[in-house]
Amino acid sequence: MINTIKFDERGLVPAIIQDYQSGQVLMMAYMNAESFNKTISTGKTWFYSRSRQALWMKGESSGHIQSVKELLYDCDEDTLLIKVEQTGAACHTGHYSCFYRNVEGEEVAPSVFEPDRVYGSPVGPGILYELYDVIMDRKEKMPEGSYTTYLFDKGLDKILKKVGEENAEVIIASKNRSKSEVVYETSDLIYHLLVLLVEQGVSLEEIFTELKSRR
Repeated sequence: MINTIKFDERGLVPAIIQDYQSGQVLMMAYMNAESFNKTISTGKTWFYSRSRQALWMKGESSGHIQSVKELLYDCDEDTLLIKVEQTGAACHTGHYSCFYRNVEGEEVAPSVFEPDRVYGSPVGPGILYELYDVIMDRKEKMPEGSYTTYLFDKGLDKILKKVGEENAEVIIASKNRSKSEVVYETSDLIYHLLVLLVEQGVSLEEIFTELKSRR
């Protein structure tokens, strides 16, 4: 089959990844001859990173692997369609598919096939990545007037103190049986936990991988 595929002048071919049960498009990436052959031999998707100029296996660090069910190519022989069984989320943001926004940039609900039932919110877990990135940016640039800057400036003890305080607020809100308070205080706690993760150099992928290992 590889002799039939028309790789471009860089030796690459685009590969569209599709959920083999629902037909939902999950992502698009590039393959070269080596990653194509590794995909065939291992039954897992391998791609070529143009930025890093290196091979990578989907889910190698996150555990969100793609098991190949069928591999097709188009009529022009220059595009691949790979049908897979997706473990977890295909997108690094935590969404089941990389295609989760409309042309206005609004986050939309994913398609009906949601294997783990954790990617079905119209808002989605991508907000955690967005917030994590903002906190990372604050830590790097330390802009004046930012509360996040204040926390990093005060250091670990202050961050830990705030995590403890917000944890206590969640407990109090829960004892009060106030759903709105629980939502509000839990949001505060999650924010401060994310600040702590950034301070400790822990990525969200590491947390998600640990949670996945416990299932």
